[in-house]
Amino acid sequence: MALAGPAEVLDHEPRRVSVLGSTGSVGQNTVELISNDRKSGRGYVVEALTAHTNVALLAEQAKALSPNFVAIGDETLRGDLTDALAGTGITVGAGEAALTEAAARPVDWVMAAIVGAAGLNPTLAAIRQGATVALANKEVLVCAGDLVMQEVAAAGGMLLPVDSEHNAIFQVFDFGHPETVKKIILTASGGPFRDFDLERMAGVKPAEAVAHPTWGMGAKISIDSATMMNKGLELIEAHHLFHMPEDRIDILLHPQSVVHSLVSFVDGSVLAQLGAPDMRTPISVTLAWPDRMEFDAQTLDLAAIGTLTFEPPDPQRFPALSLARQALQTGGTAPTILNAANEVAVVEFMAGRIGFLDIARVVEATLTEIPVAALRSLDDVVETDTSARDVAKRVSGS
Repeated sequence: MALAGPAEVLDHEPRRVSVLGSTGSVGQNTVELISNDRKSGRGYVVEALTAHTNVALLAEQAKALSPNFVAIGDETLRGDLTDALAGTGITVGAGEAALTEAAARPVDWVMAAIVGAAGLNPTLAAIRQGATVALANKEVLVCAGDLVMQEVAAAGGMLLPVDSEHNAIFQVFDFGHPETVKKIILTASGGPFRDFDLERMAGVKPAEAVAHPTWGMGAKISIDSATMMNKGLELIEAHHLFHMPEDRIDILLHPQSVVHSLVSFVDGSVLAQLGAPDMRTPISVTLAWPDRMEFDAQTLDLAAIGTLTFEPPDPQRFPALSLARQALQTGGTAPTILNAANEVAVVEFMAGRIGFLDIARVVEATLTEIPVAALRSLDDVVETDTSARDVAKRVSGS
């Protein structure tokens, strides 16, 4: 089930929260919701904020929200952040250990929005303190899903999905009677190249790939959306969140991005969650859960939209989906290899060193070269991640 742990939350006011990755797209939306609700609603006390390198925005957020602790991931920027917050009384940390310290501070709720495998240790630190963790970093479950879910259960906390697709499933899934669920169906916009042929896709440039037609997202997730690796990673994430086998998770292209995902039941019923493409909605569902948060959300006007279309993805043009399914079927360290190789390949593409279609090629070659082993500990995750990155860089020619 998506909720690992008791189905209850602390009900005291205000709720104490931390935002990991507060300067990214999800983090900024979270900060906006907290800021607005503090003015007129239940109110939130912010314990910690973190960022990777964006000192200016992190300092601006800290001055507005007055957290007790802020951390910048890049150790060399400690002085800049300290200077920017001089006289505020806010404690400043820097480096990987500081990110983990921020995540471990006792709170009711943590937004885990640090991008990529770098978010694993901070997310685990948040989980281990028993907080409700809003997970916006799918790579955490891709890299170490079984281990992470074991940690959630051991700590007695909760893991609430922030990805719009998984959040949609969370809202309509029957957790009381999971045996009635036949399958879950993840929708995908198809990205900016869903109508391109392979020849045209081969010439795609990074600036085109980050220009998502529907959602406003960071560069890495936008590239993943364009290759549909993002949907492959979400498939693996859904497997862990909802305890659903790979062959009972479908994917549909839905360019309008109105139906965020669906759950099919054994009696033929299909329930879907619909809404405008606004990441503040799934974030607010986790932030206010089990309540709902009122904000200036766009009201969905189906009459104005008129038509909703669906089609299966083309496996020839989007081989990343097959690679992700194969990795999930194989199990063990295969998803960890998949994720690490993809992160390297995206960086290489963004730098202009490989082509768009080479991203999947690098991932496939890395999966082929590295033997898959059982995933027994976080040390296995780290070792596999490092090896896969080395191989992917070599395959990329860098």
